[in-house]
Amino acid sequence: MRPMASPAEDDPPETPLTDVRGELAETAGRHLVSRVPTAPGDALVGAARAALPGRAFDAADALYIVSRDGRLEGIVPMTRLLAEPDSRPLREIAIAPAPSVLASADQEHVASLAIEHGLTAVPVVDASDRLLGVVPPLAIIDVLRHEHVEDLHRLAGIVREGAMARHAIEAPPARRARDRLPWLLAGLAGSAVATVIVAGFEESLQARVAIAFFIPAIVYLADAIGTQSEAIAVRGLSLSRLPLSRVIGGEFRTGLLIGATLGLVSFLGVWLWLDDLRLGAAVGVALVIASAAATSIGFAFPWLLARLGRDPAFGSGPLATIIQDVLSILIYFATVSLLLF
Repeated sequence: MRPMASPAEDDPPETPLTDVRGELAETAGRHLVSRVPTAPGDALVGAARAALPGRAFDAADALYIVSRDGRLEGIVPMTRLLAEPDSRPLREIAIAPAPSVLASADQEHVASLAIEHGLTAVPVVDASDRLLGVVPPLAIIDVLRHEHVEDLHRLAGIVREGAMARHAIEAPPARRARDRLPWLLAGLAGSAVATVIVAGFEESLQARVAIAFFIPAIVYLADAIGTQSEAIAVRGLSLSRLPLSRVIGGEFRTGLLIGATLGLVSFLGVWLWLDDLRLGAAVGVALVIASAAATSIGFAFPWLLARLGRDPAFGSGPLATIIQDVLSILIYFATVSLLLF
């Protein structure tokens, strides 16, 4: 068996990429450690184990199978290496092909790959698939925490180290008010639209006053569902590599399920309370549709504002809320008109 060596003993790892400020970018190369146990695939388990004591490693969660020119061929987790008989070749017990990333890979992708393949450390290779080292377990944990906090900040409109975020909290009160008032004025305009919509159904309300009883409940539930959807969805973003459109689709279906449950309960409650089957059905159907709309709006709106170059911290709350409110009222009265008149 060739003596086990670190890739750093022969070739230095690629220099981690830097961002526009000259700082280390959030890549696999930033977390790379190079001293790891390696061995050829035709080596035996016993010889590989015997070569481990007395050597200093930066990470020793696995033994990495490499070819003569240093290309990564497989991974043998240390727990598997310790359990196998001495006479077994390493190639027979290795995970192959070995999951790996380039040094330029985004650190969030590294963490996702570790979770997907059940790895405690993720191998880093160059463009020729030669092993440079690994991203160790503590670094992966740090990445997961960092990305989770970053996603939560992004939802709140805090751009990492961005001047916009600092200005929002450090500006004088008059400037803060000037930044926030336009969005709130847009919300005021939206409330006026909601008032006009309600006034447009004056005849319906006079014909059945009970219709007005459920407007606050439907508006509140839509807002609550949208807010809940934001918090739950963003909590999982740091661990998910799904495209945004697919995540929003999942949230839409979740909203339908939530709305169906709330709608059924509301239908039974209104029916039993007011002895009005059709009004109960209108409330229930409106809740189903409004819930599905609220989950999608609450999840997507901060990203939409960010893509338009606006600070989500100022705009996402007021605008998302008033849009949900107006839509909920429209949905409710449209359903009432269809089922009751």
